[in-house]
Amino acid sequence: MRLRYFAALLGLFILTTSAFAQAQQATPPPDSAEALKQQLNRLQQRAVDWPQLSRYKDANTKVPAPAKDEDRVVFMGDSITDGWKLAEYFPGKPYINRGISGQTTPQMLIRFRPDVIALKPKAVVILAGTNDIAGNTGPMTLEMIQNNYASMAELAKANGIKVVFSSVLPIHDYGKNKVSERRSPENILKLNEWLKAYCKAHGHTYLDYFGKTTDDKGMLKAELANDGLHPNAEGYKLMAPMAEAAIQQALKKR
Repeated sequence: MRLRYFAALLGLFILTTSAFAQAQQATPPPDSAEALKQQLNRLQQRAVDWPQLSRYKDANTKVPAPAKDEDRVVFMGDSITDGWKLAEYFPGKPYINRGISGQTTPQMLIRFRPDVIALKPKAVVILAGTNDIAGNTGPMTLEMIQNNYASMAELAKANGIKVVFSSVLPIHDYGKNKVSERRSPENILKLNEWLKAYCKAHGHTYLDYFGKTTDDKGMLKAELANDGLHPNAEGYKLMAPMAEAAIQQALKKR
């Protein structure tokens, strides 16, 4: 009886906690022992390492100091960055992926020093915000998101790292997922407007994915993302040269 009561409470907590609403992969039946085990494991992981500092801890120790003429760049972000095969889309480039699926800007801010600054890049490409709007780690106002952006930029600037702020990508509802229910197109627009103005005011580079990936309805072009959120191969193919141009622009800035 106690186990059943605990399972019911845990199930209610999972359903009402937005941190787990981001899960879009196939899961076991919700009342199965395996599902309960997975839920407990996720809870434990978040309890002991909320920003997931352990994700790249070992990998970071194996990153050598950059060569004298190396234009090292770190890509910081969420699942859109995490799923980006940088070696494939930027062959021969010293670009390092530090994306983590599902993350929000407060989590990225906490790991910005070990996952970006400690690697001594010349530039950082930050792609975030969509999970903040969705409330993955709790309710977030636009001002809260903007403050986290600014803090990451200030940390980078203080350490001589050029900043490339990527616009939040649009979403679409053309498939089975109604992505706009959690990711307001209006808030995406507002956040991008702020990002563009912030970059202009502070000398950072603004990478406008949004303007090149929207259709005539203001949504993400259907052919660029199968689920309405994450770029597919065609999406990354479109984004790669835009990112490269922005990186080169940032590196030329004094």
